[in-house]
Amino acid sequence: MSDKETGYRGKALQAIKKAKAEIGDVIRVTKKDETFEGILIPRSEYGDETHVVVKLKNGYNIGISVTPDTTIEKMGEGAKPTFAPPPIPKQKPGLPRVTILSTGGTIASRVDYRTGSVRPALTASDLYSVVPELADVADIETHILLSLFSENITQDNWTEIAQAVAKQISEGVDGIVIAHGTDTMGYTAAALSFALQHLPVPVVIVGSQRSADRPSSDAATNLLGAVLAASNGPFAEVVVAMHETTSDNHIAIHRGTKVRKLHTSRRDAFKSVNTMPIARIEDKSISMLTNDYQKRDTSRELILKPKFEQKVALIKFFPGMDPSVIDFYTEKNYRGIILEGTGLGHISKYCHQALKKAVQQGIVVAMTSQCIWGRTNMNVYYSGRDLQALGIIPLEDALPETALVKLMWVLAQTQDSKEAKRLLLTNVANEFSSRSIPEKMSYQREQGDRVGI
Repeated sequence: MSDKETGYRGKALQAIKKAKAEIGDVIRVTKKDETFEGILIPRSEYGDETHVVVKLKNGYNIGISVTPDTTIEKMGEGAKPTFAPPPIPKQKPGLPRVTILSTGGTIASRVDYRTGSVRPALTASDLYSVVPELADVADIETHILLSLFSENITQDNWTEIAQAVAKQISEGVDGIVIAHGTDTMGYTAAALSFALQHLPVPVVIVGSQRSADRPSSDAATNLLGAVLAASNGPFAEVVVAMHETTSDNHIAIHRGTKVRKLHTSRRDAFKSVNTMPIARIEDKSISMLTNDYQKRDTSRELILKPKFEQKVALIKFFPGMDPSVIDFYTEKNYRGIILEGTGLGHISKYCHQALKKAVQQGIVVAMTSQCIWGRTNMNVYYSGRDLQALGIIPLEDALPETALVKLMWVLAQTQDSKEAKRLLLTNVANEFSSRSIPEKMSYQREQGDRVGI
């Protein structure tokens, strides 16, 4: 038994080896007048070296410090910790065909007791096998495309995912689900919204806030909702399917260009910003919350535009920001900059000269707001009008992340700056809302159509 396998080291590891115990064995730890008996379990390698962790018969885990008066005895061999998903259930004939593409993230992760965190571990097939209800919804095919936490996904991966989706569509599937980490899910959703145009079927991105082997995981509920949307949804857009509330009752279907992660850990972390979700899933039924969506049409021909320019930056303005931050990207020959300004779209006058230089060099510079709700309006104050005179482009209510991804996509479509500006201001994938919806506006359940599953 080694420290890398168990997380134990130092005094604790020596005491365990002396007892000839292995992870999963039943041990008795005696310390002064106290005795603890239970299963030896792994621990985080980043913990200290003086504690052993035992799972008691009542199910609780306790840490016991190893001191000179501590003795450890092996009482019996136990089952070693493993993950064994149940077999894939038999699929029913005649159901819609749905492909699950796994890219990694928490929904495709397990607790790693070596580090105390989670790691990419489950295959897309594992996800399917641990949610047997999927067998009643769709004929599932699974593929591992990537095994990455979402912070490690790049523009090249967006291209790879878009191309994989196009391949599945060409093979006649009725919908596609993409398992993805939540941290940069909004970026990927926006990227696919621009890359996959004229979609014939739904593309549903799904993740979870808690790994699939935790009792409190939202992975199964989210995945089931995503497959329901992909197989039976009447829409043909790129969407994100995640918990609408902290309970398991509803899954919200958000447009890929209007969704943002707004909480670090809650199940309902994802919200549609300046608009409503386009649909809700409840009791295996899809309620459309708007009539303004692209309809499913399998005869429609997909237009694939999967390339993204990498030399585009997102700069968040802050009081006292050094203009050399902007100069850095100018000197590095970046092609685009998205500014995340204050309020209606403002940035310090001390940065104006740096911005002027960037625009004169041919860099496309556009403005979004740091505010979550609302939209830019650079005509209200003279500072905003001055920025527009420098050539800064206001981007209505586009989310900063969506604006960044869109500019990357735009600059991969054209080398002409005028055409790039035209495309940037064109509402390609509902990234601009005609009006902003108040955050607390209740969703009208009776609005639109209801599709039973």
